[in-house]
Amino acid sequence: MLLRILPGRRSDVTRSMSKPVVEVEIRGLAEMSGGCAVFLGNEEKVFVIYVEPSVGLAIALFKRGTQKERPLTHDLLANILRALDAKIERVIVNDFKGGIYFARLVLSTENELKHKKIIEIDARPSDCIAMATQQPAPIYVSLDVWDQLEDMTEALREIQQEGSNTGDSDEEEES
Repeated sequence: MLLRILPGRRSDVTRSMSKPVVEVEIRGLAEMSGGCAVFLGNEEKVFVIYVEPSVGLAIALFKRGTQKERPLTHDLLANILRALDAKIERVIVNDFKGGIYFARLVLSTENELKHKKIIEIDARPSDCIAMATQQPAPIYVSLDVWDQLEDMTEALREIQQEGSNTGDSDEEEES
């Protein structure tokens, strides 16, 4: 198995390959001028990744389970993976340099002899998040990246509060 819980530091820290990671989930989406803010995190911390409007829309549609008349790009990729008997195992936001996030899409496939193959692909975090939301698959952040991120929990709370005050929000309230 490629993931295991690490003793000590945090109960939600696991190890992928040899790099410690923290599991996160989408905590909220907010439309911004020129894009979309995707809030990722857990009970400890929330951070934001800004994505293109089309990817933000795709993530929102996947979260809602909205059926589309024609496949979007992420639907096409999912159809290709299915045709190849491959699936998304997980997504890892593995680096943050110069204000830019980097991610890995981890796929698995089996051949006719039931030999499993793991494939890691460098990809934009926005596409990885969209694919993980659609499939669904877990999203992780490397501990190195996690430790340098600013906590945006309060900003997300304010955005959700503003949305609920106007009646425009369809995001779930935090527990």
